[in-house]
Amino acid sequence: MSGLRAFQGRWFVVKIGGELSSDRPKLAGSVGAAVRAFLAAGIRVAVIHGGGPQATELTNKLGLTPRMVAGRRVTDEATLEVMKMTLAGQVSVDVAAAFRLAGVPALCTTGVSAGLIDARKRAPQVLTGAGPEPIDLGLVGDVVDVNTALFERLAEAGVVPVLGSLSGDAQGQVFNINADTVATRVAAKLRAAKLFLVSNVPGVLADKNDPSTRIPTLTPAEAQEKIASGVIQGGMIPKVEESLAMLEEGIEAIHIVGISPAHALLGEAQGAGSFGTAFLRAR
Repeated sequence: MSGLRAFQGRWFVVKIGGELSSDRPKLAGSVGAAVRAFLAAGIRVAVIHGGGPQATELTNKLGLTPRMVAGRRVTDEATLEVMKMTLAGQVSVDVAAAFRLAGVPALCTTGVSAGLIDARKRAPQVLTGAGPEPIDLGLVGDVVDVNTALFERLAEAGVVPVLGSLSGDAQGQVFNINADTVATRVAAKLRAAKLFLVSNVPGVLADKNDPSTRIPTLTPAEAQEKIASGVIQGGMIPKVEESLAMLEEGIEAIHIVGISPAHALLGEAQGAGSFGTAFLRAR
């Protein structure tokens, strides 16, 4: 705990994958317990969650066909409705219940609420791993602003803002945004000391099938080399690329970490690279 005191008054941003929310006791005992410890140390915490697995499951139940390009979901009108139901409904409530179990005062909503996250439609762009042509991801947004004053007021009121990765604009349009993207933008705007990307993956692995090959730390140059060589691939590519971009915007360290063992997130916060992969500006 003493190591965390150095971050008193600073922000930690924690992003959790949707796959973690289905096991509420496990989420409470891992991420929830870590967030409770952060709060006890005087650290301000914001949480962003995704809902990819739940969205894919609901899409299939509705007879729709999910379309993924280079690890990113293409969002048409029907898919956006699915994302609303999963991010603002099922996953939001499950995370709220898990955090209540952990004794964390969480206020669960989405970036649409009160303009917490302002966005505009993303223009077609070339995506790593998707060929040379620009890809239109549909109703996918880019974050243009974060209402940091409201985040600060929520923290002062003693609650942890927990946001599903939907956002919108002043004209009432709702956009789906990759949760890693929302988390990195929120962390940059809050000038967070640390950003944690938490999932079932324990970090960047040299062999994706062997958790023992976890790479403890990476500089931007090393991470780019791992992408080029194919060590970092699939859905990990956008996660890493967002992380590298945000290092340039003032976040001190970005950590990819799992939830096994239960104290992995807390341990990673106390020692970079001890339980996950930490992206550092330089060694």
